[in-house]
Amino acid sequence: MVSQPTTDIEQLNKTLQAIIPNAKGERKLPPVDQWNPEHCADIGMEIRKDGSWWHEGTVFKRQKLVDLFSTILRKDADGSTYLVTPYEKVIVHVEDAHFIGVRIDLARKNDLPVIVVTTNIGESVEVSADHPLRVEIDPETQEPSPYVLIRGRLEAKLARPAFYELVDMAEEKNGELLVSSHGETFSIGSVSEQA
Repeated sequence: MVSQPTTDIEQLNKTLQAIIPNAKGERKLPPVDQWNPEHCADIGMEIRKDGSWWHEGTVFKRQKLVDLFSTILRKDADGSTYLVTPYEKVIVHVEDAHFIGVRIDLARKNDLPVIVVTTNIGESVEVSADHPLRVEIDPETQEPSPYVLIRGRLEAKLARPAFYELVDMAEEKNGELLVSSHGETFSIGSVSEQA
């Protein structure tokens, strides 16, 4: 059964702002893509598979610090990730994805269904051509790993409960599970892979 969007996108955005204390929605971010400082350092920063941030083996306990650092995060074309300022950049080792997609919502915009993904740092994006959804299938375990592009080359991996919600929204066509958002169609795998 396909979930039908019942909420207008503007109403959903207001609801997300009310229930997620650090919800960001649309926000102005520093122009990290324009900054190319010469000084680069590796100080033991990492983002682990569960979305937690670490420095030299110690987890960041202050969410405000993670939120701040997430605004100056950049992934370059060579696959390297950095915290970037106009004066220096710091290497960030990323175990899987930069963020975790913790919430999926279905709304309507211009009479089209819109899938909204909210991350562990409270940033929300609408799945679209600009924020595509992709699913990698592990060749050995056949386990799906769903990702959505948040900004630049930074992605969020959907948490398992969020992915299950996405599967519930999917339509099956010729053995393939498909979801639609902003008039775009995205494959989330085959029926046999999700069984």
